[in-house]
Amino acid sequence: MLRPSTQRYSVTRPLYSEDAFEDEHAKVYRKHKTFLIFLLLLFFFFNKLYYLFASCTSERAKNTAISLLPIIGWMKTYSFKEWLLNDILSGVSTGLVAVLQGLAFSLLASIPTWYGLYAAFFPVIMYFFLGTSRHISVGSFPVLSLMVGAVVTRLVPDEGLPANITAFEGLTKEEQRVLVSASLTFLVGLFQLGMGLLQVGFIVMYLSDTLISGFTTAAAVHILISQLKFVLGLTVPGFSGPLSIIYTLESVFTQITSTNIHDLVTSIVVMVMVLGVKEINDRFKSKLKVPIPIEIIMTVIACGVSYAFNFSENHGVDVVGKIPNTFESPIAPSLQVFQMAAVDAFPIAIVGFAVAFAVAKVYSVKHDYVIDGNQELIAFGASNIFGGAFKSLAASTALSRSAVQESTGGKTQVAGLLSAIIVLVVILGIGFLLEPLPKSVLGAVVIVNLKGMLMQVVTVPYLWKKDRPDCIVWVGTCLAAIFLGLDIGLAVGLGLELLTVVFRAQFPHCSVLANISGTDIYRDRKDYVNIYEPEGVKIFRIPSPIFFANIDFFRDKLKDAVGFNPLRILRKRNKAVKKMKKLLKKGELTLTSVPVLHPSEDESNMEDLDKPTDYSDLPIQVNWNAELPANIQVPPVNIHSLVLDFSVVSFLDISALKGLKAAIKEFIRINVDVYIVGCDPYIIEKLRNCKFFDDEIKTSIFFLTIHDAMLFINESHPPKTVSEKVMKTFGDCTSLICSFKD
Repeated sequence: MLRPSTQRYSVTRPLYSEDAFEDEHAKVYRKHKTFLIFLLLLFFFFNKLYYLFASCTSERAKNTAISLLPIIGWMKTYSFKEWLLNDILSGVSTGLVAVLQGLAFSLLASIPTWYGLYAAFFPVIMYFFLGTSRHISVGSFPVLSLMVGAVVTRLVPDEGLPANITAFEGLTKEEQRVLVSASLTFLVGLFQLGMGLLQVGFIVMYLSDTLISGFTTAAAVHILISQLKFVLGLTVPGFSGPLSIIYTLESVFTQITSTNIHDLVTSIVVMVMVLGVKEINDRFKSKLKVPIPIEIIMTVIACGVSYAFNFSENHGVDVVGKIPNTFESPIAPSLQVFQMAAVDAFPIAIVGFAVAFAVAKVYSVKHDYVIDGNQELIAFGASNIFGGAFKSLAASTALSRSAVQESTGGKTQVAGLLSAIIVLVVILGIGFLLEPLPKSVLGAVVIVNLKGMLMQVVTVPYLWKKDRPDCIVWVGTCLAAIFLGLDIGLAVGLGLELLTVVFRAQFPHCSVLANISGTDIYRDRKDYVNIYEPEGVKIFRIPSPIFFANIDFFRDKLKDAVGFNPLRILRKRNKAVKKMKKLLKKGELTLTSVPVLHPSEDESNMEDLDKPTDYSDLPIQVNWNAELPANIQVPPVNIHSLVLDFSVVSFLDISALKGLKAAIKEFIRINVDVYIVGCDPYIIEKLRNCKFFDDEIKTSIFFLTIHDAMLFINESHPPKTVSEKVMKTFGDCTSLICSFKD
């Protein structure tokens, strides 16, 4: 294989303008969908029907069915002999973790612990049929549980009266909170299902990795603070809204002397043991077939110790308490809760889907299969609607739980289904064994699982060095979410992200290009040594779309690049021509007599000065780059051609189109030829439709590449030889500017 520096290639082809290329190569014109069809395709159901009936074949009908029920696709290829045992082992391991996390994360939502188990059962059943990811573990997620808890404590506070909701009548405070949680989960599902049907899965693209990282770090801080009351054994009221974290810390520190030492010691022991064994799991994961289930082990030990020493009665330790050994009847959601929590439900729906989709995408790439964002929205929407009806928490996925399902050999969602069966066994059969479990142990488990999210803070120095706008988004999102609340923090993060996008697009890094000697390559003239800038030519590149917000910036940078303002020069030339005509008419302009021009004698209309220079009735030719008669001052123009590189311009809006047309005409009217290269055919078509071309601006200014344009310019304006440059220098010093026409 040759080294890159010794490889060469040579291409011989005609010089192509866009017009010449289209004349030589026939273009395929595709039929565009009508506006009505486009609207119908936005809706998922009509989309499926459109493609089904557009060419109704058995293959298309099968593909449509598989897209609606992905289980049909992967169950056909399921290998019972190779995969079933792995799925069973993975399902059992994941189910045990899901039980513990369900109990722990329900504390974040301020509802009884056993409702967290429902989130590990009902949503999993629905996702088994509708989901496209084979490896994520569906269930409660700490960030979502905390966001649900904020709404729960706002509508049903620890102190004071609950919100005025008719459905609350006759219910205890716990039942009221469960109703709020279930109704909110149902509403989250409706939002997700609606977005899936409308095919707006792309909305997750607006949540960048930086924003999600800052947001989840802030959520981890909130979760950590919220668990202090369980770790310390204190009674702390729930706070919601801006600065709630400050009020929570204030309440914790005012009661710090009342810490239950048994809760504290138990929590510390659990955290140290779990962190230590997790470190061993990470360090020796290549040698361990199955990670050591330290959380399960510590939970069993804590239950045994608590039961043996009767922690609840003898030491005042708050325990899980009675877990019903049956499912509760489904309930109808409260419409009044819908009205009061709609603003909160939408960000919960977005965050839940964004986290789940990000994790699913990682595993789909690793195991080489495809996931569908819109179908995932439908799957999670249906899962949360189903779960909300049975009083479940809002479901997404937890990274640690999904890692367990994948690392223990899980191949498909059969492992998820088996994990749900384990949860079912716990709820109906052995749930009573968890009743003596101290809540401080659950709090310790939650805190330990925050390690990954809290450690994201180490990315801040890296972001500051590599990409400061992204760093500002991270820090701004994190601080806003910590102090103002997760919902407002997410909105602030989206606002900051939008500002950075606008800033990058509105103020792009424009550059003047020059030729790398001996090649057809053009690069920024400031970046290279062996670079040649063609004489009399400026090559200008704008690396972004051109639209209403940056068209003025584009024109200003273009003026800076060429070194003059074409409109100002055009006006001065028009003034000069009018003055010359006036002097010629009076007989005052001769070859030997040059009177002084007084500005007060010029009474030109500004609008007339912006029009092309009118040389009619002027029997002389004017060299604008030399000294003019009658002390007329017009700045010289040192270029004859301007090349605009549009290779990275993805679109133009109407405002930019008008501004671009005005800018090009200003240069053309001062005898500077303008060429546009690398322009997307879509943009050229749009220019045609918007009547961009006229007597001054023609389609012939478009070329395929910079080099095509430069070859054409060299034909029109051959480079001067050394002797010609010397003659021009002396000629400019001695020649007369005005010469009578033949």
